[in-house]
Amino acid sequence: MTATPAEAAEPAAAGCLAGIDVAILAGGLGTRLRDVLGDTPKILAPVAGRPFLDHLLARLAAEGAARIVLCLGHLADKVTDYLEDSGSVGADVRWIVEPQPLGTAGAVRHARDHLGSDPVLVMNGDTWIDADLAPFVAAHRRSGATASVLCVRVDDVGRYGSVEIDESGQVQGFVEKDTARTGPGVINGGVYLLSRAGLDLVEDLAGPSLERDVLPRLPAGTVRGHVAEGAVFIDIGTPESLAAAARVIGAAAGRHA
Repeated sequence: MTATPAEAAEPAAAGCLAGIDVAILAGGLGTRLRDVLGDTPKILAPVAGRPFLDHLLARLAAEGAARIVLCLGHLADKVTDYLEDSGSVGADVRWIVEPQPLGTAGAVRHARDHLGSDPVLVMNGDTWIDADLAPFVAAHRRSGATASVLCVRVDDVGRYGSVEIDESGQVQGFVEKDTARTGPGVINGGVYLLSRAGLDLVEDLAGPSLERDVLPRLPAGTVRGHVAEGAVFIDIGTPESLAAAARVIGAAAGRHA
């Protein structure tokens, strides 16, 4: 592992992520963006004049995150070179590089020894959710859940799949994406809180995907869904959504300025 303690002018203000380690999953191949980005890794895709990673790190620092682990794979050297050269990160950022593509669950397993808090925040490195994380963290702590999933409402679940949540907040099921199954609904926003017990189960359960192989197999009643009402969600996984990201993130920055 290579690590760099970022040199920030001031420490991040205490916030809801204070004391919570964050793992950003950024090892994907980004095949759908290859014609647009070339040999630029997806997490460094330019959005509103800055690499997408900068927006994520600034957001996490504003929430009080002090220790972030980047789970890298494809084109990892581009990301590490950028971090070493930029000097603009306001948190202690570490990285580990997958020996081969491991998937989202595999990346968490690979990073386990570098994640010491309880809970740990895990997030996809290609999604942006303009939501207050404080209620999500508070609800997870109150519930004692093994895992909590940050969810958002969208107009069309066909591209994403959906999450079924009962009135008590328990996740009852994950529905695979299906272009024939359209319409409004609740989707997985790609942000998770995992307790130590949750990390143990990720280790124990086989399969590369958190979304398909691990979360649906956790014991009944141990996974909670928190719907961030009114939150704006975008992923940058396609050329169209990447093009729209500047508007979405720019609008969010204006609201929080």
